[in-house]
Amino acid sequence: MCIIFLKFDPRPASKNAYRLILAANRDEVYSRPSKAADFWGSNNEFLSGLDLEEGKEGGSWLGISKRGKLAALTNYLEARQNPDAMGRGFLVSNYLTDNLDSFAYLRKVSSEAHLYNGFNLLTADFRANEDTLCYYGNKGSSEPIHLKAGIYGLSNSLLETPWRKLQQGKRLFTSVLNKTLSPDGLMQELLHILNNEELNTPDLEQESQGVGFSKAILQALSAVCVRSPGYGTRTNTVILIDREGNVSFTERTIVSFNMLQPMIQIHLKVPLLSFSNITFHTL
Repeated sequence: MCIIFLKFDPRPASKNAYRLILAANRDEVYSRPSKAADFWGSNNEFLSGLDLEEGKEGGSWLGISKRGKLAALTNYLEARQNPDAMGRGFLVSNYLTDNLDSFAYLRKVSSEAHLYNGFNLLTADFRANEDTLCYYGNKGSSEPIHLKAGIYGLSNSLLETPWRKLQQGKRLFTSVLNKTLSPDGLMQELLHILNNEELNTPDLEQESQGVGFSKAILQALSAVCVRSPGYGTRTNTVILIDREGNVSFTERTIVSFNMLQPMIQIHLKVPLLSFSNITFHTL
C-alpha cells in the first residue's frame, strides 16, 4: 500500500513556484529487502529506491531520470492476488530506462495490463518546452489519460478515489501549499503530513474494496502513515522541481515498527537534465 499527493504546474507564473511538488509514502512488509534511493544505471542516470526481493530485483516504486522522466506506482487494494503475475515495480524502472514518452509508455502498459495484479502508474516528462503528466490504472479505464495542472491524490484505489485517508491527506497537503515557505520548510511540512498516523475510520469506500481483509488490517491501512507489526510505511519521499528545472529529492527511511524515527535522510539538489553540481547529504 502507498499514498501520493502532488501538485502539477507545468508553467508556474511565480519565479519561486514549482513545476512539481510530490509527497509520497511507500508501505511494505518491513522484512522485504530493498535499497534506499541512490543513483544507478549507466552514468548514474537514474535515481530511485530499488526492490531486492528475489525475482523482483530492480523494480521500484518511485524514481526520476536525468532525462527529465519521473514515475510513481501504487498497488490496488484487493485481497485476491495472482502469485504468478509480473512484478509491478518493473513498470517504474522500465519507464525510466525506456525511450517512449509518458503517454506512449502507458499505452504500451495498458496493452499488457492483464499480466499484472492491480496497480496505478503515474508517468511524467519534464522538458524545456513542455511538461507532461499521465496516469493509468489497470482496474479503471482501458486508456491512459493526460493530467492537467492541478492537485491530485492517489492511494490504493483509482486516482482521486475519495477514501477518507486520501481526502484528509490532500486537505493537509493543500493547506501547506498555501503557505509561504522556504524549500527546506516546505519539505519539512510535507514530511510531517506523510507521518500522520491518525486513523480515518470508518471508511465504507475503502472497506467495500477491501473485502477479504480483516477489520484490524483495514483500520491500520486507513492512516496516511501506516504503523503495524510487520508491515507499515517504509519510506517518505518528497520531490520538488522548481521553475528552472532544479530537482530536490528527499527520502526518509523507517526501519521497522519499533524504530519509528528516521534512520536515513538524503537530500539531493539536481539540475534536471544535467547531474552537475549535486549536493548529497546523508544525515
